[in-house]
Amino acid sequence: MAKYIIYFNQQWVGDHSAEWFQGRGPLARAVVDEMKEAGVLVFAGGLVEEIEEAFGSDDQGIIGGPITTDGEFLGGMTIVEVNSDEEAKHWGSKIGVACGWPQEIRKFKG
Repeated sequence: MAKYIIYFNQQWVGDHSAEWFQGRGPLARAVVDEMKEAGVLVFAGGLVEEIEEAFGSDDQGIIGGPITTDGEFLGGMTIVEVNSDEEAKHWGSKIGVACGWPQEIRKFKG
């Protein structure tokens, strides 16, 4: 079995009403429950949306203040452990439909 990360870029989410987001929560929780029942869930969670609340460390291991980015930033992720790329794609698709935005799926090395 291999582990895969299923994640999305916060910038892929788009502008939606509060009601729209509230309707997505139960759908996403249902997929997480389904993954638990199937025994494939390792971890799932969303991240704080405000990138200015993120912090980093440099190559010296020194923790710095808020990080800045000109590019993408992670909005949430799920890690599954499954037997094949096809299974990982299956769960990534279910998450994408439940959330209402695209997901990227990548296999961990090793």
